[in-house]
Amino acid sequence: MKISATIITFNEERNLPRAIESLRCADEIVVVDSGSTDRTVELAQKLGARVVESAWPGYAKQKNFAAEQASYDWILSIDADESLSEALESEIWQLKKKGPQFDAYTMARLAQYLGRWIQHSGWYPDRKVRLYDRRKATWEGPYVHESVTVNGRIGHFESNLLHFTYDSLSEHIKTMDRYTTLAAEQLIDAGEKVTWGRLILEPPWTFLQTYVLKLGFLDGVEGLAIANMAALYNFLKYAKARFMSPGR
Repeated sequence: MKISATIITFNEERNLPRAIESLRCADEIVVVDSGSTDRTVELAQKLGARVVESAWPGYAKQKNFAAEQASYDWILSIDADESLSEALESEIWQLKKKGPQFDAYTMARLAQYLGRWIQHSGWYPDRKVRLYDRRKATWEGPYVHESVTVNGRIGHFESNLLHFTYDSLSEHIKTMDRYTTLAAEQLIDAGEKVTWGRLILEPPWTFLQTYVLKLGFLDGVEGLAIANMAALYNFLKYAKARFMSPGR
């Protein structure tokens, strides 16, 4: 079983070395870069990755393009701000020795937020398909929250994929601004109507779900920040969709 690891990048010099160094179980590493202006490409090449340049077409399309550049059919796709835990890497080594019994595999994603590992708030286990046979699976999603659709059987790893999210609230807000614009465009394309009810009621309901029902209060002040940010995300998404809609 040969595995190609793929990572899509844009100005990821801070995160990329950690991601690449965790991929010792991969037989090759392919980095698809969309015009970084920092040292991303230089660092990727120094760490032994093969770099392919590609203009940005969207998350799902870029990840499918990365899979197409791979030498092997089994794809291990991670983001630049992620890395394999040692336990997960060990599981993948064992899978390579025994051979796959499924067409794709999920892994739980454990996120670090403002320096704290988040165990609740709806953020964990956050299972994602990240190892898959490209002949049986593809990335889908026109704007944000892309995911792998599998035409076959799915297995599960027990260990964690580590996700290093935000070191500061300012960084979170900056990223949220970009993502809520994409989410609003997706709502408009889907023809969804944004009512006053959604604008007024969904943000506080999202806070209640995240902080209380999903036990975000157990994540300390970081959990409180996550709940507030989740509520703000929904408000911005719907507000932007209203303002961007023609003839609103």
